Order: sequence, then structure tokens, then C-alpha cells
Amino acid sequence: MKYRILWLLMIFPMLTGCLMSNQLDSQNHHNSGKDLLMKEIESPYLNSLQAEITIAAIGDLLIHSRVYDDAWNGENYDFNPMLEPVAKYLEQPTITMANQESIMGGEEIGLSNYPQFNSPFELGDNLKEVGIDIVTMANNHTLDRGEQAIHNAIEHYEKIDMMYTGSFKSEADKDKLRVIETEEGISVAFLSYTYGTNGIPIPNGKDYLVNMIDRKVIEKEVNKARNLADVTIVSYHFGQEYQRTPNQEQKELAQFTADLGVDVIIGHHPHVLQPMEWLEGKDGNQVLVAYSLGNFLSGQYELYRRIGGILEFKVSKQDSNIKVHSPSFLPTFVSFERSGETLRDIEVFPLKDVSDDQLSNALVYLDEMKKHLSQKLDNLKFIE
Repeated sequence: MKYRILWLLMIFPMLTGCLMSNQLDSQNHHNSGKDLLMKEIESPYLNSLQAEITIAAIGDLLIHSRVYDDAWNGENYDFNPMLEPVAKYLEQPTITMANQESIMGGEEIGLSNYPQFNSPFELGDNLKEVGIDIVTMANNHTLDRGEQAIHNAIEHYEKIDMMYTGSFKSEADKDKLRVIETEEGISVAFLSYTYGTNGIPIPNGKDYLVNMIDRKVIEKEVNKARNLADVTIVSYHFGQEYQRTPNQEQKELAQFTADLGVDVIIGHHPHVLQPMEWLEGKDGNQVLVAYSLGNFLSGQYELYRRIGGILEFKVSKQDSNIKVHSPSFLPTFVSFERSGETLRDIEVFPLKDVSDDQLSNALVYLDEMKKHLSQKLDNLKFIE
């Protein structure tokens, strides 16, 4: 699929109901089959054509040292073998988004493990190669390695033409709304916020380094996103770690956001899967909510922290009418061989393809996950 990335200034005045054109550079998306074109637009309203796209989202990429150690091939870090079993599911959607929880500051400042993570640049390269189009960066580990790690990560994302949101290099960068416009004529805006930064203070005057959950700010940015794009997706880093159901705080924030008129809410941080549901906004709008997509790739050992997945949903456009529909899910499992603190042969598999040698009673857990995820979402389908 082809689409255009639009970096739209959120502070741009909407005095006449249309946007002045903003000439942007263009580059090609390499090795994923999805050309990224950056192109100017003149109106938030696209032409009246019937169209449909597929959007996918994955959970936490939490790269412990035991993960990047296993990715080391003697010359560089290569995460592609870990992702290969699920690569086709990441490549096929029109847009695929991921939560990059461990900051990608690169080797020059020293790779590091919990509690202050830092991941190699090759991770971003490999994510791009398997079809990831945008990463969310607002989470409790964003400031783990300070400003330098953030700037390093963003510089590399820009180098490989990977869109990012939730953490920015400057106020001007933050003011640019992240929008992807697909060739089908459907534009999608992405916003990302976190509950905190593990007690690490944001440097004075540099709030742009990480988006915090602030309802006034969220309302302002959502309103601007809705004026500039057909679809608005909000990602939240919230909830309680390792709890398999959303807490009251998550539910209240999700309802607040649904009332603002967003289309989809994607949650991260608990590191385990939580049930999904449709929420109704105050104007009767239906909002798809995934409270937590769990871990997609991490070095955590516990069973439920090894089960994550790929959420897919369709977006249809008929004239100016937009509909999010047909949610589906592919449960995944992080398989590895463990010897003490060392992991070997780490791979992310569809849970449906996991053998009993990899996980005893794998199909029992698959059935459990299906029931767990769909208890409030009767129309949730599972990808075969």
C-alpha cells in the first residue's frame, strides 16, 4: 500500500476552514512494500470516494539486555529473525503502529537494561523492514537515558523515514501533528501520552521531550486532529503493570477521550493483554478501545507477559462519513530457550502456531486469550 505522511502544524490557524499548502520532502519506504510519500494538502476534507484501509497496532517493544544480546550476530544487532514469524502480519496492513518503550539511543551512549533502558539503532531499522510505519514514544521510560537518548532516537527515525509521536526534539517538532494520508484517501492522526516518567523530572522548559497525560492538552490536540484528519488514534501509556483488567483510572480516561470524539484508543504499560470494548462517546460516536496490547517483544519471563498480539481494524470512508469497524486480533507468544538470565533463540510467533514443546497446552492458552479479550467485544474476530 502507498500513503503520504503529513506533518501538519497544530498551531496553524483555521480561519477560513482550509489549510495553506505546506511543501514537504518525499522519501520511499524501503523493504516494506509501503511507499511513504510526503505531500502538501490544501484541505482537511478529502475527495468523496468510497475507500477502506486496514490499521494494525502492536504492544510494547521492551528490549531487555537479554533480548539485544540474543540479537547480536557477531557484527551487529539483528532483530529480524525474532520478528520473521509474524512479519507478514505486520507488512500487510495499510498502516502498522508500535509502542517503542525502551528508548532507542544507540550504542554510542551505552546500551542498557532495566530500570533505565537504551536500545540499539538496528531495532528501528528492523522494525521498518518488517512493516512498522509509526512508533509511539511517550512512556515511563522515555527519559531513562536523558535528552541525548531522545535526540539520538529521533535523529535515527528521521534518517530511516520512520514517523514517531509522543516525544519530540523541540517545541516546533511537537507542534507538528503526525498524520498519515493513505493513497485510498483516508487520513489518520496519531497522538501519544504517558502517565509519568518513573520519577525522572522533565527538564525545565522542555516539556516537548515527552507528552504527559493532561486532559486540557489532550482535548486541545484532539480537537485539532479531528479538524485535520479523518481518523484520530490516541495512544495512552497507563494502567497498572501486570493487571489483566483495566482499572478505574483507565476507564475514566478512555471515556473522557471517547467523549472528545476520537475513533480509536490504544493502551500500553500493563505488559499483559486486557479486554477490549466499544465505548460510546457523548455524541453517540462509537470508539474502539484496547486498554493494553501487552508485550510484543520483551525479555520478561512470566507467561502472560510473553503473550501479546496484533490488533487490526478497518476504516471505511463513504463521502465524508468515516467508520471504524471489523476489529480482529492475532495473539502472539515470545518463544525462547532460557538458561539462568540468558535467553536464546527468541522469536515472536502467532500463538496459534506455537507447539506444546514451546508452551505446554498452547491451544488451551489460545482459547483462554480469545475469551479474555472478547468478553466485552462480541464482534472481535481472531486472525487465522
